Amino acid sequence: MNNHPSRTIPTFIWRSVLQAILLAVLAGFLMSIIYGLLHHYKEKRQHIQQLATLLTVSASTADGADIVAEQVRFLLESEPSIRSILFYSTPQPIDNVNQSRDDWKNALFADTVSFNYPVTSASDDDDSALDTLKASQQSFTTSSDGEYRLSTSGEANKNSALVGYINLTLDLNTLRLNWFRANLLLWLITTILTVLWVLYILRKLQWPIRDIDALNEVCYIVVKNPELEQLPVIPQLFEFQELVQIKQTFTTLFDRLQKVRKDYEALAAFEQQLHNKDISLDVQLHNFQSMITHELKTSLNAIVGGLQLLDYDALNREQKDAVEIISDGSDKLVSSLDHIIQLNQIQKGQMNIDCITFNPLQLIADLLAEYEPIAQQKRLELISRIHHIDYCLEGDAEKIKQILSILLNNAIKFTPAGQVTITSQLTHFDKSNRWQISVKDTGIGIDSNHIDDIFNPFFQVDSSQTRQYEGSGVGLPVVKQMAQLMGATIEVDSTLGLGTQFMLTISMTNKHQSRQQHLLAGLTVIYYYYHEVGFLAKELERLGATVIYRQHEALVIEEMSIRKVNMVMFAEDIFPSKAASLAKRIRQFESEHRALLVYWYPPHRAKQLDSFEHGLKAAGVDYCYGATYKDKVLSDLLKRWLVWK
Repeated sequence: MNNHPSRTIPTFIWRSVLQAILLAVLAGFLMSIIYGLLHHYKEKRQHIQQLATLLTVSASTADGADIVAEQVRFLLESEPSIRSILFYSTPQPIDNVNQSRDDWKNALFADTVSFNYPVTSASDDDDSALDTLKASQQSFTTSSDGEYRLSTSGEANKNSALVGYINLTLDLNTLRLNWFRANLLLWLITTILTVLWVLYILRKLQWPIRDIDALNEVCYIVVKNPELEQLPVIPQLFEFQELVQIKQTFTTLFDRLQKVRKDYEALAAFEQQLHNKDISLDVQLHNFQSMITHELKTSLNAIVGGLQLLDYDALNREQKDAVEIISDGSDKLVSSLDHIIQLNQIQKGQMNIDCITFNPLQLIADLLAEYEPIAQQKRLELISRIHHIDYCLEGDAEKIKQILSILLNNAIKFTPAGQVTITSQLTHFDKSNRWQISVKDTGIGIDSNHIDDIFNPFFQVDSSQTRQYEGSGVGLPVVKQMAQLMGATIEVDSTLGLGTQFMLTISMTNKHQSRQQHLLAGLTVIYYYYHEVGFLAKELERLGATVIYRQHEALVIEEMSIRKVNMVMFAEDIFPSKAASLAKRIRQFESEHRALLVYWYPPHRAKQLDSFEHGLKAAGVDYCYGATYKDKVLSDLLKRWLVWK
């Protein structure tokens, strides 16, 4: 993880410019020293060469020794950088190394440097001067202290024009010191001018930096005030083109954001209105369904009762046929109304699960006995295939039987010829049993485009008035809703023209787990869900809690007004925004008793917990927890939460 502190553009610019200026000054200062010393050294070397030439000419004359001595004295007094001047009388040539190629090393690092210049006779006829120097076989040395010394060289060769060498030694430390003293004033003036120029550059840099700081301050205000409706004024002292474009872009984006925000608020208000209308319409629809079904059921009961009061034996054949037609139609209408009533009860959460011990073999046998005559009338073969021995299960036998009855009735109705097969398989696990029942026919089948729609209320594959098969379209929706209510699953596999297979899978606990059913006895829970009732609610019922299922906020508030509710649980398919909205309404509605609010989120949303947990708890939700389907873990959680409450 990168823990480096964030940098600002002004700081970065200041540092970069200062570093560049410092580097340029150091480089310029160093280059000036190197170039100045080298140039001064070259000039001094050329000057020494000229002096040496003068000395060699003087030394070649007859009275050269005295003249050279006077010249040396003068040079040593006037040139403090010359350490010594020596004359060597030797007939042997000395190897003169090219001193110019090491000028930069000598100028920067050497302490002294020596130069040798040959002294030759002026001409072959001038023997007197040559003999005077050679006969003495001496060389004179003169140092800076004015002391003259004679040094003897080897035998002179009378046939050679070379008399000897004059050696000049420069003191480079003195040379450099004098050069520094001579240029000190120039460096001081240059430094002052450089500092003034740097200050001028830094002052110019303040212009964009001020505008950047002003823009940054406005950005800070906007970030710290998310509800800001008016953008603060962005002062720009200097009209830099890039900063002006940034300012215009920032202003444009802020205006767009405000427009989008207003549109979002308008859309949210409109959505809330639609939501309230949907709730109102749903409540009215449920009330209308309850009223209509109640009235129709009352009228049908009167019709059925009247038919039962008729003396069937006293009727003639035509009257008996009419009564049978009326009775058959009323039975179908009663069945459809019962299904509609059941759908309404499930949607309102008014249907509960009643667990009893039953024998699955006996349940299937009763179904076969009931539908065998109907299958024989259509000349269909009704087959049962049982893949388990006699065994007792614990569950809602009535609802299971009703689901299988609807499936068998549809299979027989939509099968013109062939057979209908009911298959039962029982799988035992450590803590539960899985009962799988399939109803397969060789009927007309279902188009794959309509398989997802057959569980919608009042849906008809053939909705024309001339359709061949009758039906209200509420049987399969009842199957789907009841299966979900029991925590079961229903699957469909169908091929058009070949037949259909419905497979019901029910998970049931073993008998030794029934002792867990009283852990939450006396606890009233409202389970608020959007589309489907999950396994979590079933676990609550198995643990002994009284679970009330509701799909609408208004129904939850209504339920809490008529009874004491211990907990309100939001199912996994409820969006956090919906849960927060209902939680606020519940907390506003509560007066004497405070219910425990728990939001269950699906496991895949655990990574997003930080994004919605704070909002839910601010709305009044007590706990946000990942959905768990283990009865012991669930009961322990609920008990701990209730104790903390």
